[in-house]
Amino acid sequence: METVSENRSFGGTQGVYTHRSDACNCDMTFGLFLPEEAADGPVPLLWYLSGLTCTHENAMTKAGAQAWAADQGIGLIFPDTSPRGDDVADDDAYDLGKGAGFYVNATQDPWASHFRMWDYIVDELPALVGKEFAVDMDRQSITGHSMGGHGALTIAMNTPGRFRSVSAFSPICNPMGSDWGRKQLTAYLGGTETAWEKHDAAHLMREKGFDGPVLMDTGSADQFIDLLRPEIMADAIASRRQPATFRLQKGYDHSYFFVASFMEEHVAFHAEALFA
Repeated sequence: METVSENRSFGGTQGVYTHRSDACNCDMTFGLFLPEEAADGPVPLLWYLSGLTCTHENAMTKAGAQAWAADQGIGLIFPDTSPRGDDVADDDAYDLGKGAGFYVNATQDPWASHFRMWDYIVDELPALVGKEFAVDMDRQSITGHSMGGHGALTIAMNTPGRFRSVSAFSPICNPMGSDWGRKQLTAYLGGTETAWEKHDAAHLMREKGFDGPVLMDTGSADQFIDLLRPEIMADAIASRRQPATFRLQKGYDHSYFFVASFMEEHVAFHAEALFA
């Protein structure tokens, strides 16, 4: 692992680091904010998974999360959204290939050799971060935006006991029924829809749910709301009787202005679970 940069931020340190990933078969970069409490011992860790076209940098610089994490004394990790490199497959469309890993392990060519973001986020990066930094891997929570909200929800529900809480901003709720999903799941996983089910948050909510607090926010003026399908998630929550807070925020769109507007509430929501 190499240090790209470290900057003082809200009394703590915002770092950027790169390392060779065995899961993705390329070099990967991530951001990690540690509050000043990390100097005295391991702190809880909140994962933030970003959306389509993003790198590790978007939320790190736009979401305003460090101030609230510093206030609560928790760490924040900002992974990349896909493998990178000249030899990594890509597509001309913005919603497939680089920047659009969808947090799955691809099984289809030309994606399978690098696009293993599930293994990267669930196994490889946690092992590295837990070894190298003052973070308490027994106290983790997860959130994300759009494609990252999809990733946060699906990873949390598929790894029971790993995360104490889960939240999402504008998540892709039902990729099996959306053009933000069917296209990518077909490309990465093939046409057998049963292979997609572990990556559909609404399906998982109906079948498994989450044993912990859940918070989801979507803007009522989100320009992509028909692709996100929040109504399918609302139905799944009701069908399972899952304890959850599910909100449509009046007038907000899909941008980071929306994310930053509610970041304080999401960080406080996770801090309550992490310090319970």
